Amino acid sequence: MKNLYLTKVQREQFSLSEKLREILVGLYLGDLCGQRQKACKNARLMFRQGTIHTDYLLHLYEQFSNYSSIAPKIFNELPHAQTGKIYSKIGFTTYSLPCFNEYYDMFYPEGKKVVPSNIADLLTPLSLAYWIGDDGSFHKTNRCVTLNTQSFTLEEVNLLAKTLNDKWNLNCAVHKSRNGFTIYISSKSLSILPGLLGNIMPPMMLHKIGL
Repeated sequence: MKNLYLTKVQREQFSLSEKLREILVGLYLGDLCGQRQKACKNARLMFRQGTIHTDYLLHLYEQFSNYSSIAPKIFNELPHAQTGKIYSKIGFTTYSLPCFNEYYDMFYPEGKKVVPSNIADLLTPLSLAYWIGDDGSFHKTNRCVTLNTQSFTLEEVNLLAKTLNDKWNLNCAVHKSRNGFTIYISSKSLSILPGLLGNIMPPMMLHKIGL
């Protein structure tokens, strides 16, 4: 059984591989929540997915299990404010560790998630694979990929769309949705994604790029 509590020395011994650093960038653009508790100077990661995506959440746990003391658990959220429905989720939380501070400070400079201004330097194909896995959806009818970026400002979403176009020639459009702005990767660019992401994307999420 893992230790629930770590000493300062033990916490400082943790580090992130380059692979996990790239994955973190994509997850932070998606559903991943970073948190720094008031009494703690180190950040922790909170992973949550609907139970329909249990396989994906367990895959994420495989990547970050060394940083967590407790295995994923299923829990019920509070009733939805509009529908009153209760949704089940599965998730896990990591230790609060110094190795998470760098990316937390980039994505939460003032406690609210933002898109870092240097996102073009941070985003890699592996980051994109996990971003789409976390927050993307594939539309069979018009064969495009949508990235649900509603939590970001229009300026931030435009920056993300420009980054995708500049780095990988992905033809992107920013669309207004009911509660924010989304990015559409058009059917013209769909043929690029399998070669770029097919071998590195979590297998259970390949359907999000039409595979």
